[in-house]
Amino acid sequence: MEELIPQFLEVQNKSSINNVFVVGLRIHQSYRLVFFSLFTVTYAVTLTCNLLIILLVFFSKLSHSPMYVLLSNLSLAEILVTTTTVPPMLHILIRNGTYFSLIGCFTQFCLFGVFLVTESFLLSAMSYDRYLAICKPLHYTLIMGPRLCFCLILVCWAMSTLLLSICFSFVASLNFCRDDIIDHLYCDIIPILKLSCSDVSTVEIIMYFFSSASTMFPLLVIISTYGFIIRAIARISSSKGKEKAFSTCSSHLGVVSTYYITTILVYVVPSGHSVIMNKVLSLLYTVVTPLMNPFIYTLRNQEINAAIRQTLSSITRS
Repeated sequence: MEELIPQFLEVQNKSSINNVFVVGLRIHQSYRLVFFSLFTVTYAVTLTCNLLIILLVFFSKLSHSPMYVLLSNLSLAEILVTTTTVPPMLHILIRNGTYFSLIGCFTQFCLFGVFLVTESFLLSAMSYDRYLAICKPLHYTLIMGPRLCFCLILVCWAMSTLLLSICFSFVASLNFCRDDIIDHLYCDIIPILKLSCSDVSTVEIIMYFFSSASTMFPLLVIISTYGFIIRAIARISSSKGKEKAFSTCSSHLGVVSTYYITTILVYVVPSGHSVIMNKVLSLLYTVVTPLMNPFIYTLRNQEINAAIRQTLSSITRS
């Protein structure tokens, strides 16, 4: 992200806005305390569960499986997504809105975008891994070795950083001199563009193209791979074999569903949501989804459950 520093300075020089006021949730003081407590507990559980998955993968036999190495990277991306948004959100909530520097606001938007897009790419990489495991089981270990797994992870993180750098370069070309109020839970691209006194129509088209590409292209990969997977499962003669093959994909499908439904509604479907609806949807994919995903994987995955039991057993014996 170092190449973005000059652009951050350029934004500051071209803007008559030095600080922005992020509104957060417009609710009564007593309700704010309730939401603050709820979000704090949710954030703590999310960090703990995702961190446990990362540690479990790398300190057990699961570290030899590309699927779980990819899963640990997904957990890392979710930790970063929530850490980028939830702590500032808690600060905004307890103070009933607060000021952030324009540079800080841009930094949050950029980092949040990188981590969110990385999740999308990682989910598509995981679907490719499941495709190889089910459709080409005899060649799986030969194709999906540590080298390819590492390359997929590297491409996911690098592509998301590149895409967000390009997006930011267009946003950095705008002048910001309107209202310094962002009526949202954090600094996101749509409310940021409303601060600009430049013509943002071209930038909006470019941002829509990049958000659609970074969301829909991985989704098309996932749909395509699962088309082949479903066809391969249908050819399995025994019902037990079909159930076992599908069980390896069910957790991934659950995470894909929760991620893409909210992301598409916010960033791909043409904006027509109310401010309240945008805030609710934002809470879903920044607070709720990262909390649900570890439970989806642990509750429906026999290998992770076995690794948890083995780890707990070794701890109790020692």
